[in-house]
Amino acid sequence: MENRWQMFDQDPDKVRELSQKVNCHPVMASILVNRNIHTAKTAADFLNTSLNNMPSPFSLKDMDVAVNRIYKAITDKEKILIFGDYDVDGITATVILLNFLRYAGVDVSYYIPHRVSEGYSIQPGHISRYARPHNIDLIVTADCGSGSHQAAAAAKNAGIDMIITDHHTITGDIPPALAVINPKRQDCPAGLQNLAGVGVAFCLLICLRTYLREKGFWQDDSEPNLKSYCDLVALGTVADMVPLIEENRILCKTGLTLIHAGHRPGLTALLEASAIQNDFLDADDIAFRLAPRLNAAGRMDHAARAVELLTAQDLDSAQKTAHALNLLNRQRRQVEQGIFTDIQRFLKNNPSLRQRRSLVLSGQGWHAGVLGIVASKIANDYYRPVILITTRDGIGIGSGRSVAGLNLYDALASCKPYLETFGGHSMAAGLKIRKANIADFQNAFENVIRRISQPEDLTPILKIDAHLDLDTISDALINELEALMPFGTGNPEPLFMTADVGVISSKIVGKNHRRMILQQSSRPNTPVFPAIQFNADSRVSNKQKISQMVFKLRWNRWQGKKTAQLVIEDLRL
Repeated sequence: MENRWQMFDQDPDKVRELSQKVNCHPVMASILVNRNIHTAKTAADFLNTSLNNMPSPFSLKDMDVAVNRIYKAITDKEKILIFGDYDVDGITATVILLNFLRYAGVDVSYYIPHRVSEGYSIQPGHISRYARPHNIDLIVTADCGSGSHQAAAAAKNAGIDMIITDHHTITGDIPPALAVINPKRQDCPAGLQNLAGVGVAFCLLICLRTYLREKGFWQDDSEPNLKSYCDLVALGTVADMVPLIEENRILCKTGLTLIHAGHRPGLTALLEASAIQNDFLDADDIAFRLAPRLNAAGRMDHAARAVELLTAQDLDSAQKTAHALNLLNRQRRQVEQGIFTDIQRFLKNNPSLRQRRSLVLSGQGWHAGVLGIVASKIANDYYRPVILITTRDGIGIGSGRSVAGLNLYDALASCKPYLETFGGHSMAAGLKIRKANIADFQNAFENVIRRISQPEDLTPILKIDAHLDLDTISDALINELEALMPFGTGNPEPLFMTADVGVISSKIVGKNHRRMILQQSSRPNTPVFPAIQFNADSRVSNKQKISQMVFKLRWNRWQGKKTAQLVIEDLRL
């Protein structure tokens, strides 16, 4: 699919001024300006992250109510249940709440529903079948509950208090829980809307620890070190693809350092199972290697396996669990590839579907646990919103993924009459639908997407930060670029453009990746650079020159050494 190239529109005077004030490379200054960082102070805050710069979480709506109720549960020796979601965000939120309350001596347990047989979030049946028989006094949700009105009412009727910690969009009324801590509440003044579920849970722990300190709770014990929880906060935040800016950037950068330090047996074992060299770790390692293995537990078996790993106290037991997750991840890939191949074949045989601005597809017996991943791949290949629905016994369970600028959650809200339930974010969502309604929903969803989009919205845009000729690349510049990490949603890895590039050598590696040695053609006596293009353009093999190309600039680390490498995102011959 053709990409649209779009250069950032910059004010050269602002770039020059920032470069001088921060004492950084002009290219670095250009990137900062592109991210709306215009002053030396905002640049320093962005580049030198510190937990001390975290915004106060005390203004989160209902935080005071929640903290007071948990304090009462602690001092009165009540039983607390943590009810978490089955994805990495929910798992990590569950674990940090569990660890803190165990440290405080609480009688605490956790429950995560089975993705396929129970579905998303807390339901009334969880109150009657689990909470009441286990004499639970207080339920604290982790990364779920904002839409669980019936469950909150059932808990209230059973005399069980419920505290909801969540970050998902709220539609309509707030559930009748004792406290609903969600920065997306319209009446929440905290301004922390970008937090993941684990970030919201972390904020609760910050406030709870402070309150316990004020009450003299820690007199005979040292307080728990909340910074040590940031490895799990980073894991859940990156995995949930929330914007890696402001407080999320602080938490992730702190957490990546902790993961690298290897203080948690479960993560050490997971790094080994993922074949990650522990000399350097970035957000991509979380997103593409650690998170899929943790998610494989909930997708193919039960998310409790992932909780077991992250709470392991010794490396031996952690390694056994990590090995099991590795096997589940392989199964997940096989199942996922089977569905993906079926859909690709179907779309090839039904080319008219590719004229639509959305793709809503259903299949009998597709594995519900992998639909989101497959939907993401299809959305990436065809660059349009995709919803995949698996049907059984007249009911469909679906997962959707969208593209930049098209809000999936809002689109589903416009199709609410056809759906049993739905929830999620602008880029990812889940739904439940009756099989008889799928055809009508397919048409309604397509009409909504057509109403809110233009044809050009279905062409991916490469936003280019700066023009960068190869002969101006230096080690110092690459080092400066690394200070912008971690990259992710809201803080993308910088893209550069150059023209008139000579291809010194070229060969295919793996299935269809191309390794090249490149040099600026107009200046043949300048340095050469290794480059790689994933899912390569086959036309390059017969060319000695690239007219224009868009690329990323990185250190390639291998066996303790690092060399400059270009990662080609697009090119024009």
